Amino acid sequence: MPRHSAVHHVPRDDSLHDLDFINTTSTSSFPYLYKHSNQHQKFKMKIQDRTFIISGGASGLGQACVEDICANGGNVAILDMNEESGQELVKKLSTPTKFFECNVLETESVTKAVQDAAKWAKETGKPLGGVIAAAGVSTPATILDRNGTAFDLENFDFVLNVNLRGTIDLVRQTLEHLAKVEPQGPDGERGVVIMVASSAAFDGQKGQVSYSASKGAVTAMTLPMARDLARFGIRVVTIAPSLFESRMTSVMSEKVRKSLEGAMEFPRRAGQPNEFAQLARQGIENVMLNGVVMRLDGAMRMPSKM
Repeated sequence: MPRHSAVHHVPRDDSLHDLDFINTTSTSSFPYLYKHSNQHQKFKMKIQDRTFIISGGASGLGQACVEDICANGGNVAILDMNEESGQELVKKLSTPTKFFECNVLETESVTKAVQDAAKWAKETGKPLGGVIAAAGVSTPATILDRNGTAFDLENFDFVLNVNLRGTIDLVRQTLEHLAKVEPQGPDGERGVVIMVASSAAFDGQKGQVSYSASKGAVTAMTLPMARDLARFGIRVVTIAPSLFESRMTSVMSEKVRKSLEGAMEFPRRAGQPNEFAQLARQGIENVMLNGVVMRLDGAMRMPSKM
């Protein structure tokens, strides 16, 4: 009986999902596959020696992203309204960071912060690599209260102006600078936009009309924005977290918190900011992530009410 090789065939290029079978024989027999497995680093966007603009960067999820990017060799322009917290964070981190006071409700404030951050990136020789729009607010209110009175439109406008208008204003102004960066790598990538939505965009609870509207709009503009920016080599990724430890969730009552954690499938706890930052880093490094909204929720689906 003739001996049969441990590997009977080489999969087509479009079926290279797992290269473990290479271990059964010499990689020299499959030069293309060996080359393929060693080339993935070429297509990985590098955080090191790039500058990232992060709004809401002095606390919560934004701060976690600041710390993670710094730990991976990137520079960070921290945009926030809280100068004291921002400057304390700058002192704490070893990698170059700089604080820029910014109120995302005011276009002039965003303009100054972005321009100063872009100037700083040029001065350090670390070109812009992207923006993470992590500033956000929530003001719960049912559209009709117990007496049948409609909620105040001022609160609705406030939530949308921070979460939606503030996000797109920061992104659009950063993009003008990012589009001028020298393309990097074999794909000619310039950078990435990361926006923050919420599970409320899909499973809005009672009292979350304003918040759900703002975050739903962020998810809705992800794909068209990615299509707009494809010609510039700029990707767009949105992350939709559920219950995460943050300044926003710290004001929750223990009853509400326990109820939300009970809706988690696994793990049955609030997410940690560093877990959000891990996914944000993947959004930066993995160049195939584009035009996508990624839920980060432990299989949680929000109940209608607590």
